[in-house]
Amino acid sequence: MDEVRLAEYDPGWPKLYAAEAERLMAVLSAGLVLSIEHFGSTAVPGLMAKPIIDILVEVRSVQEARKIAIQPLEAIGYAFWSDNPRRDRMFFVKGLPPAAPHRTHHVHIVESGTEMREQLLFRDYLRSHLDEVLRYGNLKSELMAKFRNDREAYTAAKSAYVKEVLAKCVS
Repeated sequence: MDEVRLAEYDPGWPKLYAAEAERLMAVLSAGLVLSIEHFGSTAVPGLMAKPIIDILVEVRSVQEARKIAIQPLEAIGYAFWSDNPRRDRMFFVKGLPPAAPHRTHHVHIVESGTEMREQLLFRDYLRSHLDEVLRYGNLKSELMAKFRNDREAYTAAKSAYVKEVLAKCVS
């Protein structure tokens, strides 16, 4: 079972992101990658989070990335989720057992678009609204207690809050 573990904010997370972003740029084709962003809860100072660095890699073409990105990412320790039903993105995990005790990084490869913008809007809104950081942290604690052994249910239960925040971003 994939347990939900939350940790208090670690000021070292941005450095972990930066180091991993450098590794990614070193192995991915420069012509493929448009940008790399740290997103998710570890990218928001003061917010408790699953201690997994989420990295958003914007590419020109996901189809091109399917041809050239899998092997280089696997070579630096990532596992590719080949069965992902969403064909408009790619998802990689670093730190899966038995190779490691727990996940350390997620790489999301996407093309430019609304969903990517929403991820970054959400991150940036939280970064500039401490009250929302506290509110979201409390919600995450409650949901972890309720869904400790069900990562998908934990994530789904946060969706109403995320939509509420995104509505504030566009108003």
